[in-house]
Amino acid sequence: MAVRLDLYSLQLFLAVLEEGSIAAAAEREHIAASALSKRLAELERMLDVALFQRHARGVQPTLAAQALARRARALLHQTEELAEEIRDFSTGVRGHVRIAANLSAITQFIPAELRQFLLRHPNVRIDLEERVSQAVTRAVLDNAADIGVYTQSDNEQGLDILPYHRDVMVVVTSASHPLAGRDKVRFADTLDYDHVGMHRGSAANYLHMREAAALNRSLRLRFQVTSYDALISMVRADLGLGIVPARALESYTMQGLRTIALADAWAHRQLKLCVRSNTELSGATRLLLEHLAACAAGVAWRA
Repeated sequence: MAVRLDLYSLQLFLAVLEEGSIAAAAEREHIAASALSKRLAELERMLDVALFQRHARGVQPTLAAQALARRARALLHQTEELAEEIRDFSTGVRGHVRIAANLSAITQFIPAELRQFLLRHPNVRIDLEERVSQAVTRAVLDNAADIGVYTQSDNEQGLDILPYHRDVMVVVTSASHPLAGRDKVRFADTLDYDHVGMHRGSAANYLHMREAAALNRSLRLRFQVTSYDALISMVRADLGLGIVPARALESYTMQGLRTIALADAWAHRQLKLCVRSNTELSGATRLLLEHLAACAAGVAWRA
């Protein structure tokens, strides 16, 4: 017997999965919790499988729910692309591309390259979401993003990966810091001082913790922040030193700050582009991927 899935029910199912509770999903989707619960129960009955384990604090997705989520995201995205393709006849829209990228890529490279692309394709709609590197690859694998930009991740199986830019990490200190007069330091030299670092779970946090452990040292992480703006403000106030991508500093006034080269090999990082393997890319996604790869390679791009 054929199963007729309702797209709206799939949308509500994904909301419950992402929010972790029926109440939160109902609020997000502007529907009564009882109505959402009824839709969910009907979906489970239709599929003859439990999608969630209910408990007092919310819901826990089953393995079946995780499998359905990947397919549901793909189906809803394809439906949206189909609607946009039909609207092309009246609006001239050429597609929709979802990018998930880490903070380093967004602050250093992506804005200028998106501007170049949109000058050639002004009717392509691009959604850009900042995520940590691990979450970037997960988003692409789960079809929550079409293109990912990241540094390192344990979730690369099932992805096609292209090289993007390389970035260079430098130490930034206040002008009065004991290291401020140095032209170059090793990471080990910074471990005698307080650090202002990125939040737990970020690629930078993982990298610095790993390198400190390799030296049998501890990282004196006095403050953890979620943006370079906050990090630079903390460093300027002489609350610790920071380690950031060199190009990310270009948008800041450096008065009262000093930058110092890092001598360690890991300070030169490779950023990567990724898309799902064995997936036919939309025209807009393919064009944007080629554009970003060409920009990173220093090739004049034409399309």
